[in-house]
Amino acid sequence: MRKSNLPVDVDHLDRYTGGDRAINEEILLLFDTQCREMLAQLDHLTGGEGDPKSWRAITHTLKGAALGIGAFDLGDAAAEAENAAAKREAALAALLRLREDAAAVYDFIEKFLANTP
Repeated sequence: MRKSNLPVDVDHLDRYTGGDRAINEEILLLFDTQCREMLAQLDHLTGGEGDPKSWRAITHTLKGAALGIGAFDLGDAAAEAENAAAKREAALAALLRLREDAAAVYDFIEKFLANTP
């Protein structure tokens, strides 16, 4: 159930953290780092250095992490990317969408941490 038009639905995150701002900040920082690392891995794989199984594993993990924090658009993009593993052109298009949605989440996290979401 999506209630927010923001890149991260903090109400969703609050259901898991009891609304504790410090825990939310810690989770969002961890997600930011994890997401950046996974996108870097996907960049490597679309360069021809990986296999579809690795692509699917990374995008599946990203999907779960994004949905867990309430980054639903990014989670949807990761789900689409998970299905694009076998075709290079589809994977490149999926990676572009992932990067766009991730940029919105990174921006949201930065503002949230500055206390101005």
